Amino acid sequence: MRFLMLLMVPLLSSSTVTTHLPGDELSRIEIYSAAARQYCVTHHFNSNYFFFADMHLHSGKNRFFIINMQNDSIIDAGLVAHGSCGPFFSATAIFSNEPGCACSYYGRFKVAGKYAGRFGNAYKLYGLDSSNSNAYKRNIVLHSYYEMPDNEIYPGHVCNSQGCPMVSKNFLKRLSSYIDASKKPILLWIVN
Repeated sequence: MRFLMLLMVPLLSSSTVTTHLPGDELSRIEIYSAAARQYCVTHHFNSNYFFFADMHLHSGKNRFFIINMQNDSIIDAGLVAHGSCGPFFSATAIFSNEPGCACSYYGRFKVAGKYAGRFGNAYKLYGLDSSNSNAYKRNIVLHSYYEMPDNEIYPGHVCNSQGCPMVSKNFLKRLSSYIDASKKPILLWIVN
């Protein structure tokens, strides 16, 4: 089945999300979606939706996607920051599992544990692979930040995080509607 690019009206917004993905990117998402579907069923995760963040895309473009695994479609997309991996701005994502590095992680995460954090509501992330096994120890969470824009700013870049997948406040509200309604944990898969 060919992956569909369906960007629908977000649940908590009056505007639609626009993003432009080349065919090879849709093929990449399709491959990960098939693997995510199998993983979610085997490990008792939500098998309707998963979150996919493709950090090899430019940070000024939508690269965090809500994927509907039932009809192979992208139903929403937003910007996501990557870690600075040090004291200076990094235009591209660098990955490390080392504590204190401020780099991004890649791999599969269990999204769970909503709490009120320093930047508002946030969700704890549990690393499920050897590439992200220290995520919980490093306090890597899914959270919003006031400087994250709601819309694509390419060729500009978004700000860096300290390794967390950081999104806009409005996008986190849309993600929360899926997380909070789910009886099973939702999978977040970050790739490089």
